[in-house]
Amino acid sequence: MSSIDSAQSALYEKLGINQNSDIKKGASDTLGQNDFLKLMTTQLQNQDPFAPMDNGDFIAQMAQFSTVTGISEVNESLEKLVNKSDQGRIATAANLLGHSVLVPGNISRPDEKGELHGVLDLPQASSMAKIVISDADTGEELNVMDLGAQAAGLVGFSWKDIPEEIQNSNSRIKIDATIDFGEGQKQLNPSVFARVLSASVGSGNSENVLIDVEDFGEMDVSTAINFR
Repeated sequence: MSSIDSAQSALYEKLGINQNSDIKKGASDTLGQNDFLKLMTTQLQNQDPFAPMDNGDFIAQMAQFSTVTGISEVNESLEKLVNKSDQGRIATAANLLGHSVLVPGNISRPDEKGELHGVLDLPQASSMAKIVISDADTGEELNVMDLGAQAAGLVGFSWKDIPEEIQNSNSRIKIDATIDFGEGQKQLNPSVFARVLSASVGSGNSENVLIDVEDFGEMDVSTAINFR
């Protein structure tokens, strides 16, 4: 073993650096651990004996190398986290298929059970709440549900005995909600469950999970209120 290699090994041992480190090697024009330490030991052996390297300069070089090595290891760890995050988003998108999502809106369709479900979000207590269900295309009234007085908060509603002809037609159904907070009747926008037709992971600047919701189009999954 040459004197340079011996000095290099001694430096490795003193600095606690594993010579079999699995840090990825850069391109051929990039210095690695071995290149750096060989240059340093060569520099030490060939320095001017009358003007040797200052201890501070030596420590500064080692600190700089340690910093670069640490940054490389951090970058590798971050890359692994990003890859795992990508896998998680893909799995989330796949799990959404076949489910329904609660979204703000008043257009719905019967689900696979032939039922219609929705929610009212009351900011305060209401002396009355009424749901009017009609054909979204023709305007024909199909059903009226009187929910009576309701406390503030989420109030669920459903239409379970939908006639078979309406179920088979898969027509768009419009839901109008009327409430009274003591200042007269007014309209309130409901939220309805709609089918998730497809899901995907965004690309480019957007890497969020995107869902294509029937009658509502594509939206970020974070805008969904609930799933079922």
